[in-house]
Amino acid sequence: MEKDPALQSPEFVYKGLFEAVQLAQVFPDGKTFADCIAKKAPEAIVTAYHLTKDQPDFDLAAFVADHFDPPRQYGTDFQSDNRRSAAEHINALWEVLTRQADRTEQGSTLLPLPNPYIVPGGRFGEIYYWDSYFTMLGLEAAGRWDMIRHMVDNFAWLIDTVGFIPNGNRTYFLTRSQPPFFALMVRLLADGIGPAMLTRYQPALEKEYQFWMNGADVLSAQNRAVEHAVRMPDGEILNRYYDHGDYPRAESYREDLETAELAEHAPADTWRHLRAACESGWDFTGRWLADGKNLHTIHTLDIIPVDLNCLLYNLELTLADAGRASGEPEAEARYRQAAENRKAAVLKYCWDPASGFFRDFDVRAGAITPILSLAGVFPLFFNMATTEQAEAAADVVEKEFLQPGGLVSTLRITGQQWDAPNGWAPLQWIGIRGLRNYGYRSLANEAKQRWVSLNVKVYRNTGKMVEKYNVMDMGLEAGGGEYPVQDGFGWTNGVLLKLLRESLTF
Repeated sequence: MEKDPALQSPEFVYKGLFEAVQLAQVFPDGKTFADCIAKKAPEAIVTAYHLTKDQPDFDLAAFVADHFDPPRQYGTDFQSDNRRSAAEHINALWEVLTRQADRTEQGSTLLPLPNPYIVPGGRFGEIYYWDSYFTMLGLEAAGRWDMIRHMVDNFAWLIDTVGFIPNGNRTYFLTRSQPPFFALMVRLLADGIGPAMLTRYQPALEKEYQFWMNGADVLSAQNRAVEHAVRMPDGEILNRYYDHGDYPRAESYREDLETAELAEHAPADTWRHLRAACESGWDFTGRWLADGKNLHTIHTLDIIPVDLNCLLYNLELTLADAGRASGEPEAEARYRQAAENRKAAVLKYCWDPASGFFRDFDVRAGAITPILSLAGVFPLFFNMATTEQAEAAADVVEKEFLQPGGLVSTLRITGQQWDAPNGWAPLQWIGIRGLRNYGYRSLANEAKQRWVSLNVKVYRNTGKMVEKYNVMDMGLEAGGGEYPVQDGFGWTNGVLLKLLRESLTF
C-alpha cells in the first residue's frame, strides 16, 4: 500500500476503459463499476479493450459483463417482517450487514481487512469511517462488544498499514480520510471494557493525530495552509478537510467532470474541493458552496469546519488521557494544552454572537460563513461551549432546526442531500447528546421522540431503515444528492437502537 494511491485507483488501473464506461453510463451509478471485480488480470483486460474498442461490432456493456463481476450489495434483498419491532428488525440485520474478514482478491478495489465488520448497506459494501462509530452505538446497545472490538482493530490496522483511516476500505479512497471519530470509538471501548483500551490504542491515536496535523510545524504568515493544517489570522492552528487527489473521483467520475466544466476554478482545484467535501462526510451541502446552492461554486479548502475541530479537540483530550493512563505526564500535558488552545480558537473564530450559534469560518473571506448547520452543535456535544453560548444555541435549535421528524441538517433547501429537508442519524445523536450535556433535556427528548417516531413510521410502512429521512414533510421520502436513498442502513440502525434502549415506548 506504499504505492502512489492514484496508481491503485481504478481510473488509472483501467486507463481508457474506466473513463469510457463512466461517460457512457454503462451502470446507472458511477460507484458500481469502481467496485466491480475483474475476472482476469487488469493488464490483460486493458489490452483486450484497446485491441477491440474500435471494431464496428464492439459492445462496451457486453465487454464489461464479460470481464467483470458485479459488486455484492448488502441488505437490499433482506426480507423484512413488519410484525417484528424496529429493534428486532435491526438486530436481525446485523448478520446481513456483516462482512467476514476479507481475503486478498486480484482485480478488486477492496482493501482487505483482517477482522469482520459491519457495512452500511445498499450501494455501500465496504466499511466507512465515521459511519462506523454510530453503527457501534447500536452494537453496544445489542451487547455486541466482539464486533466493536473487531471494527476498532480494523481501523487501528488501517492506521498502521496506510498511515491513516481512509474514507472507506477501497483503493480509490486512499487520498482522504473522514471525520476523525476513532477517539470516540476508543472511548466507547474504554467505557464498556475498561481504561486499558486507552493505552492499547494509544499508538494508533497518535498516528491519526499526526496525519491530521501533518505540516502544522511549517506554517507561517506566508505559508498559511499545508494539507489539513491552517494558520489562522492571529497565529492559531486549526484544521480543514483536504484530499491529496486533484482529479475526478472514481465513484463519481462523470459528475465531477460535469461540475468542473461549470466552475470558475481550474478543474484540478474544483476536484480537490469536491474531494475535500467528501472527506467531511457532508457530500454535499451548502456549507461548502460559495453561493450556498450550486455545486460548481464549491470551495471546501477555504473553510475551517467547526465539527472537524471539535473532533480534533476530543482526539487531543483522548491522547492526554492515554498519556496519563500510560504514565507519560509530559505527553499528557502537551496534548491537554493543545486541546485548550484549540478550544479557545474554535470559540474565537466559530462562535457567532449575532445568530447565537456556531458556524464554520471562511479563511479566505476572514469571516464566518452564512450557513447555519447542525455542525454548530458539536461544541455542545464535546462540552466546549460556555453556558451562555449553549443557551443561545439551544434556542436556535428549537426555533430553527427542530422539525416534525427531528433535526434538519441545515436551514437551506439546495437539492444537496446534507441540506434541508433531510435529517441524518449521526446529527440527531450529536444534537440530542449536546443538548443534554447542558441541561436541555426536554428539547433533547422532543428531538429524539420525533426522530424515533419517523424512523419507526417508515419502517412500519416499508420494512426498511434508510440512510436519511425527510424530517420536514412526514408524508414524503427523503431525496436530493448524487444517488437514490439507500436501505440497510448502518448508522440509522445504530442510533435508533441506542435511542430505543433508553425508552420502551416504541
